[in-house]
Amino acid sequence: MHAQSVMGDSAALRQLRLDVYTLADDSMEGREVGTQGELMARDYLVKRFRQVGLAPKGDDGGYTQAFQFQDLPHRGTDNTLQLGRNHLKLGEDFYPLGYSANAQVLTRVARCGYGIVAPEKGRDDFEGVEVKDRAACMSISSPDGIHPHSAWLAYNDLRTRINAAVERGANAVIFFNDDPDKAEDPAEEFRMKLQPATVPVVFLTRSGSKKLGQDGDPVVIHTDIVRPELTGYNVVGFLGHGKPYTVVIGAHYDHWGHGGEGSLYRGKEPQIHNGADDNASGVATMLQLAADLQHLPNTGNNNYLFIAFSGEEKGLYGSSAWTKHPTVPIDSLNYMINMDMVGRVDSTGHMGINGVGTSPAWAVVGQVRAGGLKIKTTESGIGPSDHTSFYLQDVPAIHFFSGSHEDYHKPSDDADKINYPGMLRTARYIEELITLLNDSTKLTFTKTADADTADAPRFSVTLGVVPDYMYDGKGMRIDGVSEDKPAALAGLRKGDVVVRLGGHDVPDMMGYMKALGMFKKGDAAEVIVLREGKEVKATVHFK
Repeated sequence: MHAQSVMGDSAALRQLRLDVYTLADDSMEGREVGTQGELMARDYLVKRFRQVGLAPKGDDGGYTQAFQFQDLPHRGTDNTLQLGRNHLKLGEDFYPLGYSANAQVLTRVARCGYGIVAPEKGRDDFEGVEVKDRAACMSISSPDGIHPHSAWLAYNDLRTRINAAVERGANAVIFFNDDPDKAEDPAEEFRMKLQPATVPVVFLTRSGSKKLGQDGDPVVIHTDIVRPELTGYNVVGFLGHGKPYTVVIGAHYDHWGHGGEGSLYRGKEPQIHNGADDNASGVATMLQLAADLQHLPNTGNNNYLFIAFSGEEKGLYGSSAWTKHPTVPIDSLNYMINMDMVGRVDSTGHMGINGVGTSPAWAVVGQVRAGGLKIKTTESGIGPSDHTSFYLQDVPAIHFFSGSHEDYHKPSDDADKINYPGMLRTARYIEELITLLNDSTKLTFTKTADADTADAPRFSVTLGVVPDYMYDGKGMRIDGVSEDKPAALAGLRKGDVVVRLGGHDVPDMMGYMKALGMFKKGDAAEVIVLREGKEVKATVHFK
C-alpha cells in the first residue's frame, strides 16, 4: 500500500537524477520559452510522458499545447536619426524608446519645453508652438526636476507627454535630458512590453542633444523595433480512471536561458542558467508521481492530469494559457498540486506548502507522515508560481517549495547541488496526501486574503488585482480580484481592462504601475475599464 512498493527507492532516485541532469544539461541552454532549448526539453518530456504510460491530453490528440506570446521587444537593424546635416550614431548619440512605433519620417523640429499640459496649474508647453506634422522635442525633466516630492509629479510620465504631442498632430517625439542632476535618462534596453505609440520616439544622449537644432530645422527619423510573437508549449498527459473529477499535478519546465531580465547573475558575459532546482526538480518529481499513481492503491477515485508548463518565468504564461483554453473542463477539476523548486530540502526536512487557505480540506496536510517532512504553510492562493492560475479559476491549489537559496536565478543552479533523496521524500509525502484525499467528493474552494502581486513594495497603495501578464492589448487586463480590496469594493471584475486610473491613461502594464504610484492611502480615484467592449466608470478608494 505504501508508495515505496510502487517503485523502489533506488530505482526512483536513479530516475530523478536522470531527469534533472537531462533537463539541466547545458545542451538545453536554460530552456527559455520560445527557444530551441525549450523545444528540446518539450520533446524529452513528451518521451517521458509516453514512457510512464500517460495518455496525450494536449492539442489535436497530442501531448503538447501551444500558446503564443509577445516577447520583450528589441532593436532592429535600421534605426537612424539625422538632425539637420548631422547623422547621429545609434547608442552613442541616440536610441529609440520602447514606446516607439516603426516608422520613417521626414519632419522638422518643434521645441515643446517639457511637454507638460497642466491647465489647472496655468501651464501648457504646447501653447504657441507649431506642433502639427513636426517632431515634438521635449526635456524629460520638469520645472523642478524628477523626484518624489516634485510639484509636477503627476505630469512626469513620458507616455502622457507623448500622447499630448500626438493629440496635437506631432509625427515624431524626441526626448532629451537638459537636467541630468535632477532627472535620469530613460533605460536604453527594453525592460517591459510597452504599447507602442503611433509615431517614432527617440531619446538624445548628451552628445546627441548638442546636435539638436532650432525650431524648423529638418529631421529624418527611421525607427525599427522588433516585437517578436513567439510560441511556447505545455506538455499534457492524462491518467484516467473514468471518474467525474480530475486532479491536476503540475510543474514548470522553462527557465531563463542565458540570463535575461529575470536573472540575478551580474557577470558581464552571458551564461547558461540551467535551473536544476528551478524547476527541473519539480518536473522530475511530477514524473515520479505520474509513474507511481498508476499503481498506487487507494487513489482511483480521481483522474489525474499532469502538466509541464512553460513560460512560468515570464509571468505564468503556460498555466494561464491552459486555464483559459483547458483540455479538460475546468469545472471537473478537483484540486491542483504545483511543485516549483523542491530540490533543496535541507537536513531538517523543511518544506513549504503555500495556498492551504484555498480549501478547508488542506487541513489534512498536518496528518501526512510519509517523507518525514517538517511542513510550514501559508494561506494565500496567489503567489509567484503556476498554482495561482488555477486559484484564479476557483480551483483549490497548493504549491510545494523547499526554499530559496543563493543559486536562485543564477548560472550556479546546477544538478549536482540537488538533494535527490529530499525530492523522493517530497514525492512520497504527496502520494500519501493524495491517498488521504481519495474519495468521491470534490474539494470545497475558498477565497483567501491575497496580497496584490501586481504592486511592488515601492507603492504606498494597492488596487487589489492580479494582472493578466499574457495580455498584450491596450490597457491592463484584470485576471483576478482580491476580496475587500479597492478594486473589489469598487465593483471591478475579472476580465475588466483598466484603461484609465485617476486621470492617467493606462496603455499597458508600465502605465498602470506609473498611475498607481501617484496615489497614497486615503485617496480616491476614478477608474475607467472596458467590460465586454463597453466603457464602465467606477471610483476606487485606496485604504
